[in-house]
Amino acid sequence: MTRFAAPTADAIPIWFVAAGDWEAVKVSIGAAAAAFAERCGFKPKAGRLQLVSGADGQIAAALFGVDEADAPGRDPLLAGKLATGLPAGVYRFANPPADGGLAALGFLLGLYRYDRFKAAAADRPALVAPEGVDAARIERTAAAVAFGRDLVNAPANLLGPDALEAAVVTLAEDFGARVTVTRGEDLLESNFPLVHAVGRAAAEPARIVDFVWGRADAPKVTLVGKGVTFDSGGLDIKPASGMELMKKDMGGAATALTLARLVMEQKLDVRLRVVLPIVENAIAGAAMRPGDVIVSRKGLAVEIGNTDAEGRLILADALALADEDAPDLMIDFATLTGAARVALGPDLPPFYTDDDGLAASIAEAAARARDPLWRMPLWRAYDAMIDGTIGDVSNSGTGAGMAGSITAALFLRRFVEKAKAWVHFDIYAWNPKPRAHGPAGGEIQAARALFDLLSERYPKR
Repeated sequence: MTRFAAPTADAIPIWFVAAGDWEAVKVSIGAAAAAFAERCGFKPKAGRLQLVSGADGQIAAALFGVDEADAPGRDPLLAGKLATGLPAGVYRFANPPADGGLAALGFLLGLYRYDRFKAAAADRPALVAPEGVDAARIERTAAAVAFGRDLVNAPANLLGPDALEAAVVTLAEDFGARVTVTRGEDLLESNFPLVHAVGRAAAEPARIVDFVWGRADAPKVTLVGKGVTFDSGGLDIKPASGMELMKKDMGGAATALTLARLVMEQKLDVRLRVVLPIVENAIAGAAMRPGDVIVSRKGLAVEIGNTDAEGRLILADALALADEDAPDLMIDFATLTGAARVALGPDLPPFYTDDDGLAASIAEAAARARDPLWRMPLWRAYDAMIDGTIGDVSNSGTGAGMAGSITAALFLRRFVEKAKAWVHFDIYAWNPKPRAHGPAGGEIQAARALFDLLSERYPKR
C-alpha cells in the first residue's frame, strides 16, 4: 500500500506528543481522554503509541510520542511505526510536525511488506495526506522504494538474470526508454570480457542491460548498478553464513532502477542512461579461477586475486562503457564490501568521489531526505595496494583485509576517465532488523537522497 486514503470526515486523529507539547495536547483531546492515557502509562517518549477510545467504544484518537523538534538524533520517519502499531482504519495527522511530509512518507514506507509467498496480511491502517505536503511525490517515492525492495527481497530462484533483465526492460519500456541487451557469448564480441568471465559458469547467461531516456541534448546523468542475482563466491566459495543473504547482491541494480523510476516519473530534465551488468556468480567447470588475468573493456589487465570480489569486475566493464559517453554525472551503486559495514554499519552507506562540491551537495540532500550517507576518502596512497603482480590491477589487492571499501572504490576509479563527475556508493541494501520506516529485509539506500539532489539540479522542464 503506497497511496494515501481519500479524505474523510471521520478519519481518526493522530496527535504527535513531545514532552513540551503534552499539556497542550491534553487540552485538545479532553481531560477524560488525557486521564485515561496517563492511567495506561502513556508518556511522551519517542515511539510510544496510545489509543484512546470514545464513549461509543470506538477509537477516538491515537497519541504518538516524538522527540522535541531540535533533539539530536530525532527521526522524522519515526511515524512509520504507526503503520505497524495502529489497527486498521483511516487516520489523519491532527497536529503534523514541521516535517509532516517526511512523517507521512515514513508512514507509507512502514506499510511495506514482501508478501509474495505469504497469505495476505490483515487489513492495515491508512493515512489521509496531511495538508500542505506534495502528496503525489510522496506516493511516487513510496511506490518506487517498494518496487526496489521487492526486487531485493525476491529469492534467487525467482529473480535470476533472466527475470531481472525482464524487470529492467519492462520498467524502461513503460517510460518509452530505448533498451539494448547484450547476453552470453555476445558479451565477448561486444568487448565486455569481465562481465562474461564472472557469469560464464551460471545456468543463465550474463548480460548488460542498457537503456536511455530523455531529450538528447539534456545534461547526461548515468546510473550503473551491480546486478549479481546470487553470489556463491565462485571457486573462492563463501561459507553458508556468508551465502545466506546473497540474493541481495543485486541491490545496486535495484537502487539504480528505483532512482531511475523516480527520475522518469518526475520527468526531470536529464538524458538518463542506466547500465546494469547482470550475472550470477556460480560454480562450474567454466568458472573463472584465482590467478586468471582478464583484459577488461578499458584495456587494463585485471588479475583475479579472489573470485568472490566479482562485483567490482562487472562494474569495471559497465563503468568503462558508460564513461565512453562522457556523462555530466555518473553514479554507481553496489553491495560491494563487508568492509563498509564494519566501518559504518548497515544503515549508513559510504560514498566516494573526488568532487568536493558534489560531495557537499549529496550530504545536504541526504540530510533533507533523511536518507543517511557518509563520505569516505579515495585515499590515493592505497592505490598501490591493488597493483597487480602480472596484470595492471588486482581485484583483491595486497592489503590483508585492510581498507577494503576504499581499495574497492579505487579499483573502480581506474575505469572512469571521461565522466565530468563520478560518485560510488557502497550500499548494504538490507535492514537486519525492523526499522520505523520498513521491516527487516531488502532496503533501498541512497536513492531518495539522490532523487532530492537531481530534482534540485535538473527540475522538470
